[in-house]
Amino acid sequence: MDLSYEATSRTLKIDTGTLHYHVAGSGEPLILLHGSGPGVSGWSNFGNNLPAFAAHFRCYIVDLPGFGASEAIEGGHPMMSSPGAIVAFCAALGITRARFVGNSMGGGVAMMIALANPDLVERFVSIGGIGINIFSPMPPEGIRLLADFTESPSREALVRWLHSMVYDRSIITEALIEERFESAMRPEILAWSRKMYSHEALATIYANLTGANGTPLWANLARIRCPVLLAWGRDDRVTPVDMGLLPMRLIPRCELHTFYDCGHWAMIERKAEFESTALAFLQRPA
Repeated sequence: MDLSYEATSRTLKIDTGTLHYHVAGSGEPLILLHGSGPGVSGWSNFGNNLPAFAAHFRCYIVDLPGFGASEAIEGGHPMMSSPGAIVAFCAALGITRARFVGNSMGGGVAMMIALANPDLVERFVSIGGIGINIFSPMPPEGIRLLADFTESPSREALVRWLHSMVYDRSIITEALIEERFESAMRPEILAWSRKMYSHEALATIYANLTGANGTPLWANLARIRCPVLLAWGRDDRVTPVDMGLLPMRLIPRCELHTFYDCGHWAMIERKAEFESTALAFLQRPA
């Protein structure tokens, strides 16, 4: 089967705008949700993993609202608008139950869907992203570098942020830098990034880690009933591995797998090991 960008590319109109996605494979649905950051898309996070997953599942790699080729949703924080968009996406395609894989923000989106729509999420894999800092500073180094770029965008600032994403800097090729920089400098993408990662936006986020009812947001983790795999790079400088300790303990059916010599992009930096670990979890009998 042709697993190229062009052959798998699709669009879908939902109430809040048009979503761009890629689809390939057959079988039960697997929805892959990318992380955040300048120039990111579903394909940039998971395009190279598609052959492994499409051999077993009907895969949907979705560009979240405001990222890649998907339209932004006006108002509110992008992460808060994404769960509803993905639920609408599933409804439009007739998907009533699915497995999910999310990197960083995508893992957080899968978590929120599992809390609000538990019947939709059979199980999910989160690559970093879920939890709260216990031993490491907050915000972490990688997030601070991301904020620096969004407020004063330059190629050099982008490179500093990209280097914080990985353990092995050789992964950050000139081609990757140029691709990300070209996308990140699009006015609408830059404006969307500033909504999420300016220093002011980060201060607001960290000041509001308690929900409207006074309950800490992390306390909701105990309400997740589906099986969860936390996949974490031991050397992650964006969401440090100590963030995984609380969800690992609170989510009733949760496993934590760490990859050595690995940063924030386990699905890229430790591709074969991640695919093997994730597939073993996703294919395990309920």
